[in-house]
Amino acid sequence: MIWSSWSEFFSMGGYGLYVWGSYIVTFICIAGEILLISNRQRTLERQYSHIQDLDNNETKNETTP
Repeated sequence: MIWSSWSEFFSMGGYGLYVWGSYIVTFICIAGEILLISNRQRTLERQYSHIQDLDNNETKNETTP
């Protein structure tokens, strides 16, 4: 399609609200998913480090008479 002005481009032949709205919703969903995944990764790293610390402490206590 060829548009003669930016306003025609953004209106998309009367469907601009639907087109740009879907882009915005998709961007929000992808950004939210990235944030949730990174938050979950940090949480799991913290949990695994606590488990590893507990295992190291138990190993030290078993070897110490």
